[in-house]
Amino acid sequence: MKSTFCLLLPMLLLSISNIQAQNKPNLKSEFEVPFEEYSLNNGLHVILHIDKSDPVVAVALTSHVGSAREIPGRTGFAHLFEHLLFLESENLGKGGLDKMSAKIGGEGANGSTSRDRTNYFQTVPNDALEKMIWAEADKLGFFINTVTEPVLSKEKQVVKNEKRQSYDNRPYGHNFAVINKNLYPTTHPYNWEVIGSLEDLQNATIEDVKSFYNKWYVPNNVTLTIAGDFDVKQAKIWIEKYFGEIKRGNEIPKVAKQEVVLSATKKYYYEDNFARLPQLTLAWPTVYEFHPDSYALEVLATYLSKGKKAPLYQVLVEDKKLTDKVSLYQYNSEIAGQYMLSVRAFENKDLNLVLNGIEEGFSRFEKEGISQEDLDRIKAKQETDFYTNLSSVLGKGFQLAQYTIYTGSPSFINQDIKNIQSVKIEDVMRVYQKYIKGKYFVASSFVPKNQTHLVLQNAILADIVEEKITADKEDSFDASVKASYPKTPSSFDRSQEPPYGENPTVKAPAVWKKQLSSGIQLYGIENNEVPLVQFQMQLKGALLLENKDKIGVSNLLADLMTKGTQNKTAQELENAIAILGATINVNATDEDIVISGTSLAKNFEKTMQLVDEIITQPRWDQTEFDLIKQSTLSQIKEQNADPNSIARNQFRKLVFGSESPFSNALMGTEQTVGTITIEDLKDFYNKNLSPSVTNFQIVGAVPMKNVLAALDHLNKNWATKKVTIPSPVMPAKPTKSVVYFYDVPGAKQSAVRIGSVALKATDSEYHLANVLNYRLGGGGFASQLLQQLREEKGYTYGISSSFDGTANKALFSINSNVRTNITFEALQLIKTILENYGKNFNANDLEITQGYLIKSNARAFETLDAKLSMLNEICNYNYPNNYVQKQEIETKNTTVSDIKKLAEKYLDANQMIYLVVGDAATQLQKLEELGFGKPIVLNPKN
Repeated sequence: MKSTFCLLLPMLLLSISNIQAQNKPNLKSEFEVPFEEYSLNNGLHVILHIDKSDPVVAVALTSHVGSAREIPGRTGFAHLFEHLLFLESENLGKGGLDKMSAKIGGEGANGSTSRDRTNYFQTVPNDALEKMIWAEADKLGFFINTVTEPVLSKEKQVVKNEKRQSYDNRPYGHNFAVINKNLYPTTHPYNWEVIGSLEDLQNATIEDVKSFYNKWYVPNNVTLTIAGDFDVKQAKIWIEKYFGEIKRGNEIPKVAKQEVVLSATKKYYYEDNFARLPQLTLAWPTVYEFHPDSYALEVLATYLSKGKKAPLYQVLVEDKKLTDKVSLYQYNSEIAGQYMLSVRAFENKDLNLVLNGIEEGFSRFEKEGISQEDLDRIKAKQETDFYTNLSSVLGKGFQLAQYTIYTGSPSFINQDIKNIQSVKIEDVMRVYQKYIKGKYFVASSFVPKNQTHLVLQNAILADIVEEKITADKEDSFDASVKASYPKTPSSFDRSQEPPYGENPTVKAPAVWKKQLSSGIQLYGIENNEVPLVQFQMQLKGALLLENKDKIGVSNLLADLMTKGTQNKTAQELENAIAILGATINVNATDEDIVISGTSLAKNFEKTMQLVDEIITQPRWDQTEFDLIKQSTLSQIKEQNADPNSIARNQFRKLVFGSESPFSNALMGTEQTVGTITIEDLKDFYNKNLSPSVTNFQIVGAVPMKNVLAALDHLNKNWATKKVTIPSPVMPAKPTKSVVYFYDVPGAKQSAVRIGSVALKATDSEYHLANVLNYRLGGGGFASQLLQQLREEKGYTYGISSSFDGTANKALFSINSNVRTNITFEALQLIKTILENYGKNFNANDLEITQGYLIKSNARAFETLDAKLSMLNEICNYNYPNNYVQKQEIETKNTTVSDIKKLAEKYLDANQMIYLVVGDAATQLQKLEELGFGKPIVLNPKN
């Protein structure tokens, strides 16, 4: 969905020229980055990167303008433009790039805004490269005339809905605003939030918008990056043709560094309507992105907070039991940076005790420092992260542009790697002493309502502007009005969309299968593009095998499995994984306990030895169990206050009914988790974890014989037992629609969930149901729900629909968050769209759907994640190895009549559950007008 704010560090690194030739990579060695850069006469900076592993190409346009180049009173403009540039341009017409993306099979047509830059990006089949260059040039040079009053009014509503959803209607949503407002002086451009204020957005005029665009969206302030499988010579011709005549703008002044020094510590507090746990956040001013000290600060953040050996974890989690985790990271930007330490404490914990614990953890670090072994461990993880970031052409293109924006040249990658590897023990202690020890900071205490006794001593009330719920429906606009504007002259006819290039050749990866003597089913794809391996082991059962009174057992067991083995304490296991540069995670889903991970190919066998230990030699550490249980209870309390979590959990109950295991939240409830003991976990483990109900999926630079060798010990030593997994019966669809309401007083948005049971992934019509859904709500900006509720009405930031079937589960749902004061109007419109969707579906809808679904197959196997997803479907749904090609044929053969019949069968608006989680005082009564009777309140006041 348009807009992802970049708060965390960018991806570290990208491809190197000799990557495929390397058997045992060593980041300390010299290497060259395969890119070419040049500039057009108008100043447009171009970077080209070739990667012929898949027939796809990523195109990114990055403008060196973010919120830092705004002025007080006119904030949020950079982010507003991120939205506007997708809507229309003179030659793409209404719908702009989003409309074209659906046609060409593109993925991720999106944008993001940070303090310092705004980017627009998409990955497409390589036959659409000329189309993408044409489209991006149209956005840059032939756009601003299309911004009219109705367009601006509508997009203001979309952005304001985004702010409500991301900040105003969620726990701790205002925390960053409190920190940044007080860390940076009012004269500093990082003083305000990237999204801006509701008041500034509302006050923005056409003149303001055009002035901002004409100043910053000029070729000499923009970088075009193209990465993937394409012909460089031809691409240069197209770039010159479409971008070359766009006029250069005024010279853009170089941004000066503006690092901050605090003269005193500042403490603030806020009573959060949606919070159920107290949270303390500390922020120190540090350094800008890629500053020489940023590398040691990154190591320091990892060492202090991540893992069992981390001093802050040891004190706050293990010793004082104030929280279950500590977060410490750098938020570095172009001209300044900050160090962010955040602790969400357990219920009713005094944040002064948390601060004391932080200081104690720092003292422990001062005495003990960091060892060479720990430094090597952290660097090993960085090596794996490096290769992980190489798996998509879009990721490579992002990083090339990132280096250009922040350092002036993509070639900084060479220095960046040297800086990462050159951090020494003494550097880590030096930056701690320089930036953290005894230094002033900004602190925020966010606590639940009426719990100010938990805030830091001497904290003062933070100044936060809360939007009031009113009956007003915002500014009116008519999105159907066709804009009239003068067209920008060009030397050729730009209204003619370029043709496709040569059809890309898509080759599905070869899949191998094997069954071990213990019963484990193996599925693999050998892929040598990068020296990495990704795997997942699914142990079937989970929620399906839980006792009704012990819901949450499998979730707790999954958490406990990585907390040590018989031969290793939790810390020793953690270190053993880290020193390999590997990751091993265990998570529960509704139907599986999943052990997943990533490792360097050279360390795969050693990684699997640790997986073997985790499965066959559990430690059953009571102390770790107690901590996990407390953490889970805290998470449940948080979910009970978050409107979206409430909507998700209540919707499960309503759709699946009390007899289905899927009606339960995977995490359980306070009541069920409260009764679970470690003996319950042992019992579940002994009865239900068996190789007979386990599969193993692997993708990467390891041949089948090596996988078999790595799993041989597990195969011989994991005892097989018979496990019978029940197949839950799906309830019938409701015979008539019912509206349910869950009251969250003061909610700034209403969380909406609509749906019913539908199809399993194994049902014969499941793929066609997804074809049906593309134009309804599965196609992003090509879908009717998003077009009408967001683009035409401005009711929401996002809305989608999906068929979410598995081997056991069948569900159709529509999900959205809508502006509180139009809750009824939004539901009424959704109902109307559902009623008319099948009746009005036409040949054009089918053509758009088929075009996207077929062309997007060029991207089907690009990344390791994509290949692992393919194995998952083959394994769990018994799909044939060539199911992607078979589904393509099925899509091609689908008719309009087929879609109409499916819509009638699965999209009956009068046989669905309608759930609203919002402010009952202002919204409940009117929902009777939907025609489904009086809404049922799920949490009535006594």
